Amino acid sequence: MNDPTLTQAWMARVPLLRGWLERRYDRYFETCSDKQLFRGVFDSFDAAHASAPATKPHSYDNAASAELYLLRLRADEHDYPALYWVSRAFADGMRSVFDVGGSVGIKYFAYSRLLPFPDDVRWKVQDMPAVSERGRAFATEHGVADRLSFTSRFEDGDGSDVLFASGALQYLPSSLAELLGRLQRPPRRIVVNTTAMHPTRSFFTLNSIGTAYCAYRVQAHGQFVREVTQAGYTLRDHWRNPAKYMRIPFAEGLDLDTYSGYCFDRR
Repeated sequence: MNDPTLTQAWMARVPLLRGWLERRYDRYFETCSDKQLFRGVFDSFDAAHASAPATKPHSYDNAASAELYLLRLRADEHDYPALYWVSRAFADGMRSVFDVGGSVGIKYFAYSRLLPFPDDVRWKVQDMPAVSERGRAFATEHGVADRLSFTSRFEDGDGSDVLFASGALQYLPSSLAELLGRLQRPPRRIVVNTTAMHPTRSFFTLNSIGTAYCAYRVQAHGQFVREVTQAGYTLRDHWRNPAKYMRIPFAEGLDLDTYSGYCFDRR
């Protein structure tokens, strides 16, 4: 199967083959180790989760997934807008960062190589238990356990100056606005990067990350901004991440050519 995604234009020319091609793609999805495959469109996180095949775990919470990003400790091209707003936060005196879905601290390592962190910066990563356990060991191995810590509870971000989320919000069962409602002391600044945003539609799909299947949230841009501003924030910046894209075979009009980033400040 040379192109597992198949073009929608080609599909339109062979409607009688659609069912056969969908079944063929299903088999590919269940056996391929590619990290960026998507399948199906669902109305809820739970429905997407329930659709996952039995051939792999159904979340990041496993040892293989915890090892995925150990070598991704450098900044990518799409990191620089987010890095700018983190640097501005430090310049404005903010010192605590709560990194939602930050794996083993990959952005802490990547950003600290480019940006001189003030000595009193504390960076806390929230992720799945297996990932957090690996992250603690990784921070100790690199001698930064006094500055880089880990938790599996979102509520442990209460009172942090900056909420940072890079490529993570799409994997969460709750939206960002819903999560903010769980904090008694919300962050002063929110920096979101590489997040799946559709121009007009909110929906869920299923993502194969190679080591597991994960339910995957896609929000409408306008809805996302409206919910966060209603939670007490002002949109400071919005940018595109053109290096990131999403293709969902047989789901016309729902592909993404870019992902999105945002900076919000609390009013």
